[in-house]
Amino acid sequence: MKYDQLAQDILQNVGGKENVNSLAHCVTRLRFQLKDESKANTEALKNMDGVITVMQSGGQYQVVIGNHVPDVYKAVVDVGGLDTQTPVNAKEDEKKQGLFNRIIDIFSSIFTPILGVLAATGMIKGFNELFVTLEWFTRESGTYQILNAVGDSLFYFFPIFLGYTVSKKFGGNPFIGMAIGAALVYPALSGISGGKPLYTLFAGTMFESPIHITFLGIPVILMSYASSVIPIIFAASFGAKVEKGLNRVIPDVVKAFLVPFLTLLIVVPLTFLIIGPITTWGGQLLGQATLWVYHLSPLVAGLLLGGFWQVFVIFGLHWGIIPIGMNNIAVNHMDPIQPLAFSAAFAQIGVVLAVWLKTSDKKIKTLGIPAFISGVFGVTEPAIYGITLPLKKPFIISCIAAGIGGAISGVFGSVNYMVGGLGIFELPVYVSPKDGITAGFWGAIIAMTVAFILGFILTSLLGFKEAPKKEDVKKEGKDEKTSGLELLSPLTGEVKLLPNIKDAAFASGALGKGVAIEPSEGKLFAPVSGTVSVLFPTHHAIGITTDDGAEILIHIGMDTVQLNGSFFTPHVEQGSRVERGQLLIDFDIEEIRKAGFALTTPIVITNQDQFIITTVSEQRVRVGDHLMKWERGQTT
Repeated sequence: MKYDQLAQDILQNVGGKENVNSLAHCVTRLRFQLKDESKANTEALKNMDGVITVMQSGGQYQVVIGNHVPDVYKAVVDVGGLDTQTPVNAKEDEKKQGLFNRIIDIFSSIFTPILGVLAATGMIKGFNELFVTLEWFTRESGTYQILNAVGDSLFYFFPIFLGYTVSKKFGGNPFIGMAIGAALVYPALSGISGGKPLYTLFAGTMFESPIHITFLGIPVILMSYASSVIPIIFAASFGAKVEKGLNRVIPDVVKAFLVPFLTLLIVVPLTFLIIGPITTWGGQLLGQATLWVYHLSPLVAGLLLGGFWQVFVIFGLHWGIIPIGMNNIAVNHMDPIQPLAFSAAFAQIGVVLAVWLKTSDKKIKTLGIPAFISGVFGVTEPAIYGITLPLKKPFIISCIAAGIGGAISGVFGSVNYMVGGLGIFELPVYVSPKDGITAGFWGAIIAMTVAFILGFILTSLLGFKEAPKKEDVKKEGKDEKTSGLELLSPLTGEVKLLPNIKDAAFASGALGKGVAIEPSEGKLFAPVSGTVSVLFPTHHAIGITTDDGAEILIHIGMDTVQLNGSFFTPHVEQGSRVERGQLLIDFDIEEIRKAGFALTTPIVITNQDQFIITTVSEQRVRVGDHLMKWERGQTT
């Protein structure tokens, strides 16, 4: 392979694979944690073709490679047969997170991988019920049965899918998690509960439970775990901890089969005996509690949740609400909570349409139509981060319109009967499997219509203040004209020249020409328009390729890859198109500094040899100020 020889040389000069505790990589460098750094031949590595330099920082031995680091990393792992499943400092990173942030992170990691398929199957089931209501076919028809099987496929077997994602999140074997989930929905066990019970536990209380079977003489409270959420989260996370404990004590020669064998023997019975019943009761109580709060005043609940939903999305707090809705559907077969936020997307696109019609800003004109279309289908991030939030007043108007839409949903008693699609494709899940189209369905339509119209009218009447156009700004009494392209500051803070920063790889200019900024605000905006070519999994670094081929790399902080994603919230994905001024990443300055990391942020053009680049001197800049420009040509 292309980098096999380089990988062998690197491993040899870090003291051999036996000297490697762990290995990770960021955008530009291999990050080794070595058992003994004195065994590494640093000078040999520095002089090696394919290696830019070597740095020792943050307890890591860093071999700087450049743009090809993912390929070199893979070659080093393959050549050395290294185990890279456990991230460096993972346990320390977890300790640095607060409890609330930890919970949000867990929910996000668990549900995000399956949301697309969950929405798809929910839409199919919703459309199936709609077609029956419209009398296109009956529930007895083969068409209905097959579509219903597709619609039920994921949610009915939800514990199996969640078993995979939960185990993966907690560092366990995902297939053990799936096996735990499969045991919970094993058909034969659900059939047993239909017979005559042996006796009843907790008779006369809210926890009254008929006992149909025992395990080693211990009574088993059989529950229906199909479509359940909370039991498998606790069971699979407990299973991951049991698995890790067994891995530490069982000899390697028998680990492959003995660890899964003992993990399942321990976890599955304990789940049926203790974890499952307790968490099921907990889920039922949570469902009743949310319904109790909702029924205090559906209007007020809708006004508040609808009005603040987009704020929750910005800060990722919606992940604390989505699982509650899923639990309500699993426990009560319907959820009134998430419908309160249904109209938020339509309030947003109503505002966007008004802005698009009124603005003279070319960037907003360009972004407006794609943002509107994506909002119709429930994806509002382009509208929020690209248009309404930067303009401030339109975002506030969208929240007001969404709150009124939520109040309408609450008054009409709108509920969804399954997890479905987003935006316009969410409507089918409001069709009742029992009663068909009800007042709640019409309430959802009225809510989204009112939110859209209200957002449009209020924005049209109240207007908004546009940011000054950067291309029209004059500096030092002269028009700013460039023969090439301009990069605007993605941060607010103090500019530093690269030779003056502490990171040798960036300071030398080997990774590209540019400047660094010491940020005073934790928001990173796109300095150019282009495509996100790289978004590192830990979200501390991002690369953007402009339409003319300039490759921009922004690295937030020094050695922040060690945070493993903590305190960083991305708002774009790798491969997505971004426009200049669009919010890319939120990062918590205070928490990152408390964790001991510098926030000096290099912004460089990595393919510097293809351009003539000029940068500003050290000064204070705000987001959108001129930072550097380039034009096609060879540097001398």
